[in-house]
Amino acid sequence: MSGAKFNPSAVILVAVVALVSIFRIAAPYSDNFKEIANFSAVGAVALFGGAYFNSNIKAFGFPLLVLLISDVFIAQTSGYGFFYGGWYWTYIAFILMVLVSKVLLKKINVQNMVTATISVILIHWIVSDISAMYVPGLYPPTLAGFGACLIAAIPFELKFLYGTIIYGAVMFGFMAWYPSLSLKKGLSA
Repeated sequence: MSGAKFNPSAVILVAVVALVSIFRIAAPYSDNFKEIANFSAVGAVALFGGAYFNSNIKAFGFPLLVLLISDVFIAQTSGYGFFYGGWYWTYIAFILMVLVSKVLLKKINVQNMVTATISVILIHWIVSDISAMYVPGLYPPTLAGFGACLIAAIPFELKFLYGTIIYGAVMFGFMAWYPSLSLKKGLSA
């Protein structure tokens, strides 16, 4: 047997990410999906992954995997199909969100959390909404069209903000309650 040690912190972190992600995956099956569509844990998972996973594979992989799985479920229930026009902009947004979280959350405190949360919400709002420009007839592919798209997206981004704050409070609160689980102290997950 090799010298690798079992790391319970990694298992618990993955379990926390998985539990809050279930809500995003289950959301399309809700009767009021349109009302809760953007109220999800994916933004919080991006923040959390950037803050707590030392491994870039896990830090970037978990949010992207949650997004991919939920997109598959949403595609099955909505009829839009998975590869909607400009879908990759959403994935680029999440990569940037994790990257910003890794930079801004080297030290986790209230000020850094607020800055990181605002940053990831703005990244999500601006970058992921580029994809709407690829839907024929939805918005003209101009700067004015993009501006109209961003304005129309405000209610959805507010739900995304609320979901990120609430799920983030649960995830980061869990880690504050059990600081011995932190992977920032030299454990590698």
